[in-house]
Amino acid sequence: MKILIVEDEPKTGDYLRQGLVEAGYVVDLARDGLDGLHLAQSGEYDLVVLDVMLPGLDGWGVLRTVRRGGHEMPVLFLTARDQVEDRVRGLELGADDYLVKPFAFSELLARVRTLLRRGVRAKEPEVLRAADLELDLLRRRVMRAGARIDLTAKEFALLELLLRRQGEVLPRSLIASQVWDMNFDSDTNVIEVAVRRLRAKVDDPFDPKLIRTVRGMGYVLEADPRA
Repeated sequence: MKILIVEDEPKTGDYLRQGLVEAGYVVDLARDGLDGLHLAQSGEYDLVVLDVMLPGLDGWGVLRTVRRGGHEMPVLFLTARDQVEDRVRGLELGADDYLVKPFAFSELLARVRTLLRRGVRAKEPEVLRAADLELDLLRRRVMRAGARIDLTAKEFALLELLLRRQGEVLPRSLIASQVWDMNFDSDTNVIEVAVRRLRAKVDDPFDPKLIRTVRGMGYVLEADPRA
């Protein structure tokens, strides 16, 4: 997932970028409204975190132009402007959420994840597939080679993440933040145990094997994995 932050206050911008990168996201940071608008119009972002008071072009103008251009990515206003009329204006212009400074990063991260989930559901199919493995998002059902596979909630979430990012090596830190909503602790083996249990259900009884460990990096699910 790729996020654009448009924030002119250096400490706040750097703090946001570091926190979101540590949570497993790819993050770009623009320091003024014009640069932010240029990047947002590229259409490469899954979410924009946008300040209101910006040099060059304020956040209202950035959002208005982005929406007029047909870009529908979620936008979260993050601003010190806490008046009701400001919040109403932001939402009427097409913002998806509005968070007032000062803020707790945990709340920001929760809102970011919620907005990203909404965007993913709007863009992606109801069924995720790799080889003869199928994950039905609406029915919360997993099938392989025509056989029903029962997974726990965490196993389902882990498999969903691997399928959504198919072919991409996912570090343990990203899996920890996305599936367990926690910071990665190198002393815990919870991820290794979960992957092992998931493999026992969706890989061990079948061929080809889909889930692969990339030593020192993480895990990848591939429909045609390399040896």
